[in-house]
Amino acid sequence: MIGLFRENVSIAQQSIRSQLLRTILTVFIIAIGITALVGILSAVNALERTLSDGFTDIGTNTFNIQRYSQTFQRSGGGEVRKINPIVSYTDVREFEDNYSFPGAQVGVSFQATSQAEVKSEDRKTKPKVIVTGINEHFISNSGTKILDGRAFSASDIENNSRVALVGSDMEDALFQGLNPIGQTISIRGNKFTVIGLLEEKGSTFGNNVDLRVLIPIGVARSIYTLPNISYDLSVKVLNQQLMDAAKDKATLLMRSIRGLTPVEEDNFGIIQRDELMSSVDEISIALNAAAIIISVITIFGSSIALMNIMLVSVTERTREIGVRKALGAKRNTISWQFFIETLLISQYGSLLGIVLGVLIGYAVSAGFEITFVIPWTAIIWATIISIVIAIFSGIIPAIKASRLDPIEALRYE
Repeated sequence: MIGLFRENVSIAQQSIRSQLLRTILTVFIIAIGITALVGILSAVNALERTLSDGFTDIGTNTFNIQRYSQTFQRSGGGEVRKINPIVSYTDVREFEDNYSFPGAQVGVSFQATSQAEVKSEDRKTKPKVIVTGINEHFISNSGTKILDGRAFSASDIENNSRVALVGSDMEDALFQGLNPIGQTISIRGNKFTVIGLLEEKGSTFGNNVDLRVLIPIGVARSIYTLPNISYDLSVKVLNQQLMDAAKDKATLLMRSIRGLTPVEEDNFGIIQRDELMSSVDEISIALNAAAIIISVITIFGSSIALMNIMLVSVTERTREIGVRKALGAKRNTISWQFFIETLLISQYGSLLGIVLGVLIGYAVSAGFEITFVIPWTAIIWATIISIVIAIFSGIIPAIKASRLDPIEALRYE
């Protein structure tokens, strides 16, 4: 049995080499569908994993108040998107002063710039450092962890102290391995004393969040006086069971701050981590569906192409089939010969498609600077699909070859 299988594989390889150009074209057609499946799914998985990791540190007992109700805005469908006013500094100060809920704390922040140049003695960074102004509750509310040193105190924020927290990559970029705690840094000529080193978080969509400096929000506002800055509000509720009540109170207060009447819709958004993850899941499902649809269409076409090449091969090798039958080859031997040939071609296409798909997924991940993970699920599905293609495309040519009459086949010219 094993010897017969080896012989059929050898015959299939010889046939493939004799029709090399036609086989290569068929392999590429199959590979395109597999590449679309593996490539898109690997890129989507990397994206989903990065976003999920980014939201993991944000506790389920924290909600954010922002300009819109969704982090990922949808467009199209002929709908006119409502433009909400920014969350201004006046809004956040009024919210801080008036929001009183048992066991709740309000975090405030804004990104002053993402292109800062930070100096320390004779060393300086490239102008790619993120500078963010925060209050004393931002660190706890955002799930950011302090690796060394301490976070800002209420006194630091109230007195506009010239202190700073730095990301983990600043240690190598600016301090060259020295302990950053107690070091002095300069931003736009303003000197700050480093009091804390943040835990590593990694890059997201090309933004290295570890290459950042956090400073008191009042100091940040005095250095960066940009117009139309939209601030971020976060509320952390210590008692999870009081979350809904805390959100309701925050909604009523924001509506009052915005001057909305009872009949007007909210012109701001309040979201939790679960809602953020729901948005990510919706996008992932849509992209996965698109990958599957593209792959199915391409794979269907490749199945027809593969079936066609095998039917042509049966016709071209009619005399060879007649000789083999005349020498005693059985019908199942002939059918297995052509089926194995079909299986080999489909597996070549699958292997090429998997390699190209993984490379595309890696390129997308590298381009957006997100973590790449080998999509084993997509690879397994690609292998299964290639086998299904072989079965679907090879069964009819194999049956046709096995049913040829040896006398008529020997007469075939």
